[in-house]
Amino acid sequence: MDNKLDNIRQKIDELDEKLQALINERAQLAQNVAEIKQQQGDDAQFYRPEREAEVLRSVLARNDGPLSGEEMARLFREIMSACLALEQPLNIAFLGPEGTFTQAAALKHFGHSVTTIPMAAIDEVFREVESGSAHYGVVPVENSTEGVINHTLDMFLQSSLAICGEVDLRIHHHLMSKEKDKSKIKRIYSHQQSLAQCREWLDSHLPEIERVSVSSNAEAARRASGEKDVAAIAGDVAAEIYGLNVLVPNVEDNPDNTTRFLIISKKTVSPSGDDKTSLLISTPNKSGSLHQLLKPFADNGVSMSRIESRPSRLTNWEYVFFIDINGHVEDEKVSRCLDIVKSEASMFKILGSYPKAVL
Repeated sequence: MDNKLDNIRQKIDELDEKLQALINERAQLAQNVAEIKQQQGDDAQFYRPEREAEVLRSVLARNDGPLSGEEMARLFREIMSACLALEQPLNIAFLGPEGTFTQAAALKHFGHSVTTIPMAAIDEVFREVESGSAHYGVVPVENSTEGVINHTLDMFLQSSLAICGEVDLRIHHHLMSKEKDKSKIKRIYSHQQSLAQCREWLDSHLPEIERVSVSSNAEAARRASGEKDVAAIAGDVAAEIYGLNVLVPNVEDNPDNTTRFLIISKKTVSPSGDDKTSLLISTPNKSGSLHQLLKPFADNGVSMSRIESRPSRLTNWEYVFFIDINGHVEDEKVSRCLDIVKSEASMFKILGSYPKAVL
């Protein structure tokens, strides 16, 4: 038995040595890429979302276990993140403070070899990217349980930034506290959406406990770290940052609870082969105008995955529509469709074409 274990461990050591050499070889190639791109001057684009999406799709396609596709993609994401940091260290603005799900989404998308910058509000994330202080920004846009985040949609009405990526993050809420026994809890802090996403569990298990809405789950965890007899509902990162005990894991009512986040930047993205395009459209307030606006999508075989309406804020009782379609603006049928839509719309804005979330 000992000989078998020793043989296996020796093989692992040999593989580790080869893996380390290959990773460093990949890093050296990344540095070679950086040298070539630096010759392009200010137009050089080091982070290529479409390229990373293609690499991760290939990782998933060839993976045959025993590691899951999700775990293998996570490992490759971190390798790509570390190599990219050798080319250009990235600053990523996110809706803070430290420990929010938005930060977790940023790290899932970019890996941990980036600098994440917490911002106090969604509009501040946009401004940080617009000013050039951050290369990219990450903002929440919709939750599978609670619906869209209107503030994010409204920001696109006035911002020139483009969407260059998306992240789907499975949201797991945990009850956490300095205390080690939930029977001592007299108050629970959390963001209002998280409280809503855990309402049934709270009603069933802690119906008499006061619930206090705060600006973010991270803020809830921060408060819980400094007060007695209180708990927070937040995620793993917040528990780790603020040194809290997870009293009850996964208290969300819907086990498939997922939030979608958008990556925003000044740059547009080339086709990756499996893309999504987001649009902002307004139509005259007259009979049949919405039908006329949407008809070209069906006529040209362009699939629409989402449509949301928001008040235009310019004229009473007029609305703008946020629409997601499958495909890239450079795809022939998408381009043909959008030309027709543009001629029918009173306002037409392409918010971005970008790779669909890989995982």
